[in-house]
Amino acid sequence: MTITTRSFRLAALALALPMLAAARPLPDAKPHVVDKAHSEINFVADSRLLSAHGFFGKWDADVKLDPTNWSASSVSISIDAASINTRNERRDGHLRSADFFDVEKHPTITFKSVSVKQAAANTLEITGDLTVRGTTKRITVPASMVFYEEGAGRFKGSFVIDRMAYGVSYDSKLNPIQKDVQVQWDIALNAPKPAN
Repeated sequence: MTITTRSFRLAALALALPMLAAARPLPDAKPHVVDKAHSEINFVADSRLLSAHGFFGKWDADVKLDPTNWSASSVSISIDAASINTRNERRDGHLRSADFFDVEKHPTITFKSVSVKQAAANTLEITGDLTVRGTTKRITVPASMVFYEEGAGRFKGSFVIDRMAYGVSYDSKLNPIQKDVQVQWDIALNAPKPAN
């Protein structure tokens, strides 16, 4: 059986097309701007005497979204650990100390996504590396999409972390603190204005 030059070229092209399609880069996800007035990162830590509700006052996020292909999206969050606020100055000072976040040695808490997956129509699963007090663990954060229209949107979610796994291991005999801390986040986003 003789293979002509033309048929050989057609066969090679047929084999190459799927590889070329796979190698083609995905459309760039567009950067978005956090609407700080409508965004917050909160937590609840339970102890025998109190469920302490707190938040971080200083943080920033680099968010890139592609609503036509959520898997091309990414998020990176940087939190000033010293900005912790539980509305009690004495407690906040203790939380900043080496007993808890040790902010002098570890001033920043970070989360950097490695993948974004659409789990349902309005639900995303964001997997990434969370670093607290110099310890990094990979976690998956659920994200509910409240809305996304014309480049603006709101996303929120909650998840639980084991503070002990990150070296935040202080406890009190008089007021035992639970190891699980609930993190609650709510972020509003706007698309950046086009350059003039």
